[in-house]
Amino acid sequence: MKLREILDKFRQPDVGRRILNKLIPKLERLNDRLGRKLNLMEVCGTHTVNISQTGIRELLLPYVNLKSGPGCPVCVTDYGEIDWMLALADIERVIITTFGDMMRVPGSGGSLMERRAAGADVRVVYSGLDAVKTALNNPQWEVVFLGVGFETTVPTVAASLQEAESMGIRNFSVFSAHKVVPPALRILLEDPEVNIDGLILPGHVSVIIGRRAWDFIAEEYGCPSAVVGFEAVDILLGINNLADQILDGKAEVANMYPRAVTEEGNKAAQELIKKYFNSADAQWRGIGIIPQSGLELADEFKKFDAKNKFQINPGKSREIRGCSCGDVLKGKIWPNQCPLFASVCTPMSPVGPCMVSSEGACAAYYRFHRNLKEGDLGG
Repeated sequence: MKLREILDKFRQPDVGRRILNKLIPKLERLNDRLGRKLNLMEVCGTHTVNISQTGIRELLLPYVNLKSGPGCPVCVTDYGEIDWMLALADIERVIITTFGDMMRVPGSGGSLMERRAAGADVRVVYSGLDAVKTALNNPQWEVVFLGVGFETTVPTVAASLQEAESMGIRNFSVFSAHKVVPPALRILLEDPEVNIDGLILPGHVSVIIGRRAWDFIAEEYGCPSAVVGFEAVDILLGINNLADQILDGKAEVANMYPRAVTEEGNKAAQELIKKYFNSADAQWRGIGIIPQSGLELADEFKKFDAKNKFQINPGKSREIRGCSCGDVLKGKIWPNQCPLFASVCTPMSPVGPCMVSSEGACAAYYRFHRNLKEGDLGG
């Protein structure tokens, strides 16, 4: 793809060109200094899609490896959690409510879409409040909302619990598979096989938790990082900031998204999360158990906890043989290095969650980078 074609996709092509005129010489200097391409990781799945869609990944490919991280909540939902969801769908007189991108995520024994085709009552909703309305309109049925997401979506689920509590609704519960991002980044930064020079941090999550929540990245690990917005120009400005930090031998957490992100974050959202949820260890697909990286319902609200309300045993989970989503999520391999990519595993027939979610790295590479050869990547 030619530079003009890439810039034409930008909302501000002239600004993009000016940034690139400053950025590319810096990247060339860094490549000479390091003796290799720069390794940056975009943590957020929305960044992954936008970097691919705008052509930034291919544009900077001679200088930078932009690796995708564990920032897609659907992708990191573990097999065991999916199996729990499937078991809940098998219970009579239970309505499962879920975001649409969970429908095709495979567990050990199928997917929610397959369960619905077999007769289970599985409904797509747009928020936890929609699930509360479903419970209100179906008082003879138990309604379970599948809570999947990072800090960005948890406050909305907490608000749905607040609504159910205030209305005295008893037939509503939440299956919490929520996860928080900072502990996962600790695991990545401590992994000697993950060679990262800098991190592009998620803007949406940072709106909730604040810039200061990421200070440990620089203070404890000495890794340059930047909170970045989602426009093409935002992303280039973030990469430019990281290049400056690395050239100057600095490590800080830069806020390149100040129009939305503050130092302390959204205090009201944080208090809502704190009221309804407690931190807990959580299993991340392909990564393993990460201490204090999940959220479970607080003891006071266990009556709304689907795990507590329904005593079921989904059995031992079976991972899908050949799926390399775990290594993709850790930035250890590119999606097209998975043996199933674009052959057995496609968006129409996904094997792993990284191909299911619109924010998944495999789905983004399938759509935008199928023609990239393995030799074009890495270095």
